[in-house]
Amino acid sequence: MPLLTVNDLRTYFHTRAGVVRAVDGVSFSVDKGETLGIVGESGSGKSVACYSLMGLIPKPPGRIESGTADFDGMDLLKMSERELNRVRGRRVSMIFQDPMTSLNPFLRVEDQLIEPLLLHGLADKQTARRKALEMMEQVGIQGAASRIRMYPHEFSGGMRQRVMIAMALITEPDLLIADEPTTALDVTVQAQILELIKTMQQRMHMAVIFISHDLGVVAGFCDRVNVMYAGRIVESGLTQSIYYHPSHPYNEALQRSIPALQPKGHELFTIEGQPPDLTKPLDGCSFAARCAHVGDLCRRGNPLLKEMKDGHSTACVRVQEGGLELK
Repeated sequence: MPLLTVNDLRTYFHTRAGVVRAVDGVSFSVDKGETLGIVGESGSGKSVACYSLMGLIPKPPGRIESGTADFDGMDLLKMSERELNRVRGRRVSMIFQDPMTSLNPFLRVEDQLIEPLLLHGLADKQTARRKALEMMEQVGIQGAASRIRMYPHEFSGGMRQRVMIAMALITEPDLLIADEPTTALDVTVQAQILELIKTMQQRMHMAVIFISHDLGVVAGFCDRVNVMYAGRIVESGLTQSIYYHPSHPYNEALQRSIPALQPKGHELFTIEGQPPDLTKPLDGCSFAARCAHVGDLCRRGNPLLKEMKDGHSTACVRVQEGGLELK
């Protein structure tokens, strides 16, 4: 039985320019100990979907219009703020995208690390401090005993990210949501952070939702992958299947856009056009205006995910009908 099952999640933002359908009918599940990747370009709804689960959408203008999020028998979307506070940071934790803006610059690292333990009544202050020190050592911060009394600005970007990971894992949660945890880090630090998350995951048998726009990182880190575009999941499957057997033109185009895979001396491939305006109803496939394989079927109705084989699903109607085979 999955640890988390999300069904038909719709999160809209009601603005003066219109209703932005940021997440429009998203469904997925995560098993215990599994790593699920969510990929897509900026604005595809990756982060908004997970912020919705955590109750972190600003209201107004945001509003969860429909859906369920069954987490170990509890619907996260139906919980009151008080009920969510008992789950957030205790059983479900999150690593935010930018540690400099997520950490409080006025509080020492120690005070921020022990806060989740004290808030959830998991330890007294003395025990919490000892556990905070142990966690800093586990995430690879050298000289933790002296550095734990420092402020966030006294740490490098990579060290601040390690502090964020320590904060997220100090309560030993069942589910970790990592929102682009390696953004703006150099390649060496990026590899260290990913290895750290994987090691802690195996130690705690924790489920991970890994949000990223970096296809290379996701390929080596995740068990399954959801590809999102314009607020919807357009392809879903095992990581190897997603990369070696793409079944949606958007996924295929994303992979062709990876600079490292381009032939030397050739012009880099780019996806032409712009994502659709999410304030306007989408008629047909959301990727149709940019798709090189568009057909008459693509411009009608609302394409739904359909499983083709071995848990690999696609929302491309041409692939579903057998009229298109991607390589």
